[in-house]
Amino acid sequence: MKRDYYDVLGVDRNADESEIKRAYRKLAMKYHPDRNPGNNEAEIQFKEAAEAYSVLSNSQKRTQYNQFGHSGIEEAGGFGGFGFQDFDLSDALRTFMDGFGSFEDFFGGGRRARSRSRKGGDLRISLPVDLEEIYSGVTKTIKVKRYETCKECIGLGAASGHMPSRCITCNGSGELRQVTRSILGQFVNVTECPRCNGTGEIISNPCRKCAGAGRISKKVEITIKVPAGVSTGNYMTLTGQGSKGERGQPAGDLYVVFEEKEHKYFTRHGNDVLTELEVPIYQAVLGDAVEIPTLTGKAKLTIPPGIQSGKILRMRGKGFTQLRGSRRGDQFVRIQVKTPTSLNKKQKALFEQLKASNGRAEKISVRKVKS
Repeated sequence: MKRDYYDVLGVDRNADESEIKRAYRKLAMKYHPDRNPGNNEAEIQFKEAAEAYSVLSNSQKRTQYNQFGHSGIEEAGGFGGFGFQDFDLSDALRTFMDGFGSFEDFFGGGRRARSRSRKGGDLRISLPVDLEEIYSGVTKTIKVKRYETCKECIGLGAASGHMPSRCITCNGSGELRQVTRSILGQFVNVTECPRCNGTGEIISNPCRKCAGAGRISKKVEITIKVPAGVSTGNYMTLTGQGSKGERGQPAGDLYVVFEEKEHKYFTRHGNDVLTELEVPIYQAVLGDAVEIPTLTGKAKLTIPPGIQSGKILRMRGKGFTQLRGSRRGDQFVRIQVKTPTSLNKKQKALFEQLKASNGRAEKISVRKVKS
């Protein structure tokens, strides 16, 4: 049976955040595996303290624990997406890193290390989307090749059982400062420490899987929600979904740029959609009701009698939703009257009758073409 988390850390149930952190640090320094090599009991105590701290240091998890105990935490998903029954040493070490601002806090001595943040690289991908998907919005799963945290060393870069040490060249700052004086005053030249490459840490025993980088290249799947109304050139920024930085440094961002796929029927113009409908001459003369494709399936379009080629009909509300808005565009249908190029005898006779019924030839109109 699991012990009460407050008893594990030795704090009162009304303890504030600073008291909980102080209690955890004291236990973590006492039972850390590097200070107790080969001591299974110390490892158990270290994991137990880390598990308790990961819950009590999180206000939401602490509230769930106070109300429902251990069962409430396990039902809520536990630590990092795993139930607490699966809380292992890697989870405990990760919690240890969260609970300590730097390795200085653990090993003590000197001023706090100020290793510079070396954010991981940003990534950019193009995502083709159909007009139908743009119309309604869609959820897509994309594959991205990026650097992921090495699970073998949980991003520390050091082999199992070892920890990075502070760089003695830069005293853990990751940079070297050279002060020069002249008649114009004092100048400070800051350069990256060549020994630790700006990390402030030295890894004497690097992880074999990632060679000390703390990350490995891997293909991952990411699910994104494409909003309705996007267009070519629009992009979405997924913060922290780029490549992970070296040795636990922050991840870069992922930029997803949308590209409209060419459609068989439709051309997009802003929030409106354009298409062309070819109708036989008898439909143009007599009028008709026909079904034509739209972004949501087929819909009825009324063709008025006597319609001419080039006439544009509007289907309201059949266009795209305005991005981050509610107004919807229309579908415009340009009519092209199809003139038959060959007639059988019966058809030709009917047209002869039509011509004769007019009595005299219709006047031909000539107009200037509008530019």
